[in-house]
Amino acid sequence: MSTRDLYTSAQESPGWQVPATGAARFTWEYDDGRERLLNLYQKGKDKQWDGARRIDWDLEVDPFDPLGTPDEALSLYGTRYWDRMSARERGELRRHYASWQFSQFLHGEQGAMVCAARIVESAPDLDAKFYSATQTMDEARHAEIYGRFLHEKVGLLYPVNDSLKALLGDTLRDSRWDLPYLGMQVLIEGLALAAFGLIRDTTDKPLPKQILAYVMQDEARHVAFGRMALRDHYRQLSDAELREREEFVIEGCYLMRDRLRGVEVLENFGVPRAEAEECSERSENLRLFRKLLFSRIVPCVKDIGLWGERLQRAYVDMGVLEMGDASLDALMAEDEEVAERLDAERFAREERERVAEVHHTIAAAGD
Repeated sequence: MSTRDLYTSAQESPGWQVPATGAARFTWEYDDGRERLLNLYQKGKDKQWDGARRIDWDLEVDPFDPLGTPDEALSLYGTRYWDRMSARERGELRRHYASWQFSQFLHGEQGAMVCAARIVESAPDLDAKFYSATQTMDEARHAEIYGRFLHEKVGLLYPVNDSLKALLGDTLRDSRWDLPYLGMQVLIEGLALAAFGLIRDTTDKPLPKQILAYVMQDEARHVAFGRMALRDHYRQLSDAELREREEFVIEGCYLMRDRLRGVEVLENFGVPRAEAEECSERSENLRLFRKLLFSRIVPCVKDIGLWGERLQRAYVDMGVLEMGDASLDALMAEDEEVAERLDAERFAREERERVAEVHHTIAAAGD
């Protein structure tokens, strides 16, 4: 079935064109480059994996409860709309929420793939081009996986959220070569990691847990790459140039905090937009997501050297300034460990099942 047939609303066009700006940069320096980035490039090559094989796609998923979402986590819970819903309608609401979340993951991963390709084209250093090439492959794999989950397990897609689309457009239209790093590696990847981590750590459904854990293992490398490259570059910029980038970060942070709420889902269930926004703002799940969102972004922004007075005031206004002291390295290490632990548990269980099957076969033959 065509993807267009699975969208909740008709799409005016099968695609979206963003005018390209900036220059493609070649370098004739083929020396060893920065050791840190080359080590990350080597890790990026070593850690490539096949989403069709590493993930157990035979696992069943209930499309009306894909993530095991409790009633209390749904923003309509406790409202008059919820009280009027049948059990089937509440299941449909869960399906739509999961579809909205994973659809935005899918659209964001395609954006990340395009941004990574843009970095290959525009970055002035060969070591950055090398690593970005591995990231482009990672993001293609992530888009493939999220698309498959939505097609085969949920059977429903949502269009790209207007605010996410605006942030992607701003990131891609800017002619400065470092903006795809800043918009994608810091802001959009930070947003994605917060959303991925919230679901990964709360769902009891094995298939989405596998998908999110393995994707987050890749994303930990991507954030490390962005931090290294931008930290080196921003040391060379003037105060005025740094302030321009801080303005971009401020606008992007407010946009993600205030506009990525899943209001579209509630509108599809007959809730007027104003009420849908109120329900979303009261959601404990949204408050938790916002807290996790900035736990990834704020320490990264501080680490790369964007920490001017206006940016700090904006983070005070958002109530997240203290997160600048969080250990981003510890969070990224945990993302890697969760994926490796999940692999170890899965393979140990599969080995036990194979041994049990062999014993059963031997016993049956003896009988």
